[in-house]
Amino acid sequence: MTINLQNQTFELHPSGAAFWKEQEILLISDVHLGKISHFRKFGSAVPYKAINANFIRLSEVVGKFQPKTVCFLGDLFHSNLNNEWKLFENWLSFVDAKVVLIAGNHDLISPLKYEELGVKIYSEWHLNGFLLTHHPRQIEGFFNICGHIHPGYRLNGNARQSLKLPCFFRRKDQFILPAFGEFTGNYMMELNEGEAAYAITQKEVILISK
Repeated sequence: MTINLQNQTFELHPSGAAFWKEQEILLISDVHLGKISHFRKFGSAVPYKAINANFIRLSEVVGKFQPKTVCFLGDLFHSNLNNEWKLFENWLSFVDAKVVLIAGNHDLISPLKYEELGVKIYSEWHLNGFLLTHHPRQIEGFFNICGHIHPGYRLNGNARQSLKLPCFFRRKDQFILPAFGEFTGNYMMELNEGEAAYAITQKEVILISK
């Protein structure tokens, strides 16, 4: 689904990524690499193959859009260094785009490790009237694109059925990306007047507005 934010064009992808066409920037939030390995270390029965799923999806979405820049909006890694860092190094070696990380609350790995890989780290990024952050922020004169919340939306049926889906969430001066990573969970959002949710399934993005 293609939408317009502040006279700029963004393509929303079912993976949870958003491609900013004019800037050729691929926006991805809350991948939480390392989380699965962290859970497995402490005995959780999470299948090991789920680790590769994150990297496969990252490669697919980067391959589709061929961005000049990949911008991670925080919480790229869930924990300190573990075996998924080597997988991340390997994945980066196949990425031609510039890679930027807007640091999130889970990004505990030393910036020096990222610098060794050519990844630039910022606390926030001001670009063309947009403010790219991890936590939602409001600064007068800027439109905020962020992550952190892991937004989701509950679709209710006529016979008490309900379906919880991750979503992009739009407010007047803010756009929140869903979590990209596996096993991240969602926070169910409520729509107020003038807001919109863009629920994502495996194959499409669905607009829900009020």
